[in-house]
Amino acid sequence: MRRPTFLLPAGALLLVPALALGLSGCARTSDTFKPRITVNNADGAASRAKSFVVDGYALDDTGVTQITVDGQPLPILPGSRKLAHFQFKTLIQGEKGQYTIVARDAAGNSSTLVLPVTVDPTRPSIQITRFERVGRVIRVSGVASDNSRVTQVAVDGNRLNITPGPKVEFYAETTGIWADIDAVDAAGNRATLRAR
Repeated sequence: MRRPTFLLPAGALLLVPALALGLSGCARTSDTFKPRITVNNADGAASRAKSFVVDGYALDDTGVTQITVDGQPLPILPGSRKLAHFQFKTLIQGEKGQYTIVARDAAGNSSTLVLPVTVDPTRPSIQITRFERVGRVIRVSGVASDNSRVTQVAVDGNRLNITPGPKVEFYAETTGIWADIDAVDAAGNRATLRAR
């Protein structure tokens, strides 16, 4: 017994791929992810000088197409556009200023970061509240203060675990005859004191 044969019209085979392509367009998703901008010291960049380099990144799932600072386009440094690296040099008039950084992606999504900047030539101060020597062991405690914030305290070159702030209490044990204390603020200003 012969099976029946079905013949399709000549254009029917071309219709199947075209239909598949048309349906794949229905599955499109729109890009709603806004670029994320990060800058070192994004809570307020501080420097001893009026001009310094701000270094940062803009992160996007499809890639950053443009970065501007105060409306002026910045070159994106070589590397991945998904983690776009940028730098610019500040020029602050007076002691305070701010820069508006905007990052855009191909879909037109944008994010804005307003970066406050300050010029801070003032060094932190160190006050010893207790100094005790037992044999060769020295116990020293004190307070490091700054007009903005202390970011680092070290005793005899050993960095202490602190919470940065305008007033930081510290305690350390070391050996020797004296203890060299070093305090650094957010602008990089440094103060040293030899406790004996």
